[in-house]
Amino acid sequence: MNTSTASNVHAFDRRLIARMTGALGDDKVIGRTALELAQVFDELLPGVLQSETGCDVTIAYAGFRTGLRNDLIAALGDGVLLGDFSLRNWCADFQVGCDSPVLIALVEALLGAEPTSIEEPAPRSLSKIEIDVALPVFHGIAEVLRTAVNAPGGFEPVVGRPYNSAERAKPDPVLEDVFAASIDMTIGLGPVLSTFSVIVPQSTLLKTRIVSRKGAGEDRNAKTEWTEQLEEQVRRSAVALEARIRLESLTLDTLSRLQAGDVIPFHDGQDVRVEVSANGRDLYVCEFGRSGSRYTVRVKDTHGSEQDILRHIMS
Repeated sequence: MNTSTASNVHAFDRRLIARMTGALGDDKVIGRTALELAQVFDELLPGVLQSETGCDVTIAYAGFRTGLRNDLIAALGDGVLLGDFSLRNWCADFQVGCDSPVLIALVEALLGAEPTSIEEPAPRSLSKIEIDVALPVFHGIAEVLRTAVNAPGGFEPVVGRPYNSAERAKPDPVLEDVFAASIDMTIGLGPVLSTFSVIVPQSTLLKTRIVSRKGAGEDRNAKTEWTEQLEEQVRRSAVALEARIRLESLTLDTLSRLQAGDVIPFHDGQDVRVEVSANGRDLYVCEFGRSGSRYTVRVKDTHGSEQDILRHIMS
């Protein structure tokens, strides 16, 4: 190949190839499908979440965005809970992201707070228990989506366990990213207004026919006692406890010379006071004891009510 021939060799434009293969569409076409899908969310999702949580949740369309999928996910920012989804015969890999404030507010409402009195929380990563509570919300979004798209076979969506956006693995540079669209919806609870986004490859959206099924949420046994299920999830979640016992004060000189086998006495002479905490929050005041061959602590007092303790653990 001579110099003249080499200068005439050009790489194919990626966007052009994507348009030719059906992986990239016109924004007007994508926008129309996004709007139709948003209308189904607006019709069905408030009823689904209200029947399951007892809370009046508002849903509204907030627009759509297009671009490469990894860029769209990264643009959601920090303090977002992400979930990886698939729906057989429709899309094998799509994502849902939801801002954390509304999920934190939902936990507060579940624990008895009046939704209208909840102050808007700052976005942050969610605890394991808060994610447990958020999982059914993601299932609700996936179920409404299933009723809206023309996926033959009636298969249930597969919903991966949500995770904090900070924990998302970095994209593999070897794998080529895909063109996608983000359908953005506002979700409000009381004064707290957040956004959730459904990020789908454009190759899927271009082949999607939206079917609005009014009342579809009622087909799901709306009286599933979801609130009770979430409360049970919260109460059955395993929590690591830590007990702290105050020891006698020692000088730095003595501390520096401690060896294996040396003994440090407890500060208390009679009933030894023990502070029990979880997730860095003090929960109980206990006394040190022993039962058979095992050391124990006996609860003497609490740091707040049952609801206070649950909030402390989950925050």
